[in-house]
Amino acid sequence: MIKRLTNRNRSANAPETTELVSGRAMIWLIASFALLLVPQWDRLPVWLIASCIVLAGWRWLAQTGRLRLPGKWSRSGLMLVLVAIYIATVQGRFTVETASSFFVLAVGLKWLETRSVRDFYVLFFILVYLATVNFLFHQEIHWSVLNLAGVAMLFVGLQIVNAPDIPGAMKSGWRRLGMMLLKTLPIVVLLFVFFPRMAPLWSVPLVSGEARTGISDSMTPGDISSLAQSSERAFRVTFGGEAPPYRDRYWRGLILDRLEGDTWQQGSGRQFRRPGRVSVDGGRGELESGQYDVLMEPTDQTWAFALEGSEAVSDNVQPDDQGLFRFNRPADSPVRYRMALANEAQSDQVGGVPDNVQRYLQLPRSGNPRARAFAEELAAEFRRPGAVVQHLLDRFRQQEYFYTLRPPAMPDDGIDALLFDEKRGFCAHYAGAATFVLRAAGIPARVVVGYQGGDAGADDDYLIIRQYDAHAWVEAWLPGQGWVRVDPTAAIAPQRIESGLRDAMADEGSFLENEWTSPQRYGDMAALQWASLQLDLMNYHWQRWVVGYQGQSQMNLMSRLPGGIGLRELGYITAGLVGAGLLLAGLMTAWQYRRAESRDPFSRVVARWHRLCDRAGVPVRHGETPSQLASRLSRVMPEAAGTATAFARAVNRHYYGGESGTDSRGELARMKRLLTAMKRQADRQSPGRPGGNH
Repeated sequence: MIKRLTNRNRSANAPETTELVSGRAMIWLIASFALLLVPQWDRLPVWLIASCIVLAGWRWLAQTGRLRLPGKWSRSGLMLVLVAIYIATVQGRFTVETASSFFVLAVGLKWLETRSVRDFYVLFFILVYLATVNFLFHQEIHWSVLNLAGVAMLFVGLQIVNAPDIPGAMKSGWRRLGMMLLKTLPIVVLLFVFFPRMAPLWSVPLVSGEARTGISDSMTPGDISSLAQSSERAFRVTFGGEAPPYRDRYWRGLILDRLEGDTWQQGSGRQFRRPGRVSVDGGRGELESGQYDVLMEPTDQTWAFALEGSEAVSDNVQPDDQGLFRFNRPADSPVRYRMALANEAQSDQVGGVPDNVQRYLQLPRSGNPRARAFAEELAAEFRRPGAVVQHLLDRFRQQEYFYTLRPPAMPDDGIDALLFDEKRGFCAHYAGAATFVLRAAGIPARVVVGYQGGDAGADDDYLIIRQYDAHAWVEAWLPGQGWVRVDPTAAIAPQRIESGLRDAMADEGSFLENEWTSPQRYGDMAALQWASLQLDLMNYHWQRWVVGYQGQSQMNLMSRLPGGIGLRELGYITAGLVGAGLLLAGLMTAWQYRRAESRDPFSRVVARWHRLCDRAGVPVRHGETPSQLASRLSRVMPEAAGTATAFARAVNRHYYGGESGTDSRGELARMKRLLTAMKRQADRQSPGRPGGNH
């Protein structure tokens, strides 16, 4: 039974009782909270996770009587301590992550004041909101299933808290929840497919302070080699025809053209961006030959990745003056865009002499004297810039330079040490050094950062580009040719460009050496690779057709249907589907009610009594008990007062008496006799008819 607690702070003449939450309902609430914390496990600070465990555990121990919940002042003091720790942790940063962590802290503190059923309802809705917050960070199918499982637990607990003493409440709760899901799922699917997807009236960016894995707008030797130890997904690509060979998959992202110390940076300042969101839907109909779709993971940056010689097909990316592509605003969620390869390869992405040659010749005033002297020798010996580039590549190819994920620490003049002493480095080292030498020789050059390669997904339907595919190379401006790709890595470790980082690092054994849980680390385990690709395939289609199902995707789907459905027709279809769905749900509910009634002979007898009362001018009221109905019938039909009262008692005894060993057949026969007697009395008295007895 639900316990009752007298509120002594109220007036003694009008005491108020508060229903306490049952233990079975509370355990479902706590289990749901634990499950809904899992998607944020990797971004919540350790102290906050520990606090949530302690606070929820405290509430459960209080439920079992082993501890007492803290009083008002103790709760206030604990709240102040935890909020102070939170403020000291965030250090004035206000981002999506800090806001969600504060929300989790508030939920944890709420456990200490969850006593009554009313508090249960409040916490129920708070946890439902926590499930929606989780979708800001994870939208993959397995996280979606986890969130839905947490919400399902909440609904089971809600059913238990409303009927805690019914035997088998948990089993019946799950059964009832499943039936509701089966009833509503077709309507939800139809609404999802046909309900018009309109752009929001306003949009707020998800400003994030999270350090996402990926390339950044600066490059220091060693940065990309750190990325090479991550197997996180960067983007996926689907081609309308054959994918280009592995060696030609250079995904250009950004250009670094200014050297400060040993760090390469973007020379142009960041442009102001108005608040808003990137359009995440860039698909337009079926992919044509030469086109490709990119589904990019969030980067919180504006750059988009594309192959050389590409042009934008979708309108959510625009080209810039360096032959790259940009979003209007930072991509804070997965975004899909479409590109097309030009019919003729474009070797000059800019289309002429650089507007500001000095921009691509800039070097620090001092540093790396041996590299500068080497560049002057090359410029004096080889008159043509192309010959200087070729000689530099030949040097990388012929001398004992090594490509490694374990580069040595470089001194202040790191380029000198790399070129003439250590001769061991990663792509960022060699790209930066080559750009330095070419600029010192008077040849405009720049560092390009992006990705190179990409592995086939399940059934070779698309390519998966991961962080370990991050790459840096050089573009040099040659007269008559424009910007030409110069990749020192291709000369030093051609297997990296031909087949990928795994093969290039096979002898060194450094590929993903710190990622023990990554399936990509164990390339020789076929079963594990198959399972990993199948999960990625499910998430890929989930992202494209569910999460990314926006206006353009919807209209593309509708265009395949006969009749050329537009936005107006889509609205009519939606209204019709909603009406048909509600009608179908009503008919199913009525059918189930009649079916249940037909199976129960007692329900049939009660239904006949209700019809008798209705004919007698005493319609049944909503929520009316049998005794109340019998009392009203007695006032209209005094002759039937005793029979109606006896019938109502029989109904109460059968449905609410809870007596074991009752002769149900004899009780049913007695109710039928009483009903027959009432019908005869009604026929004799004929209440409400002209000339009848009253």
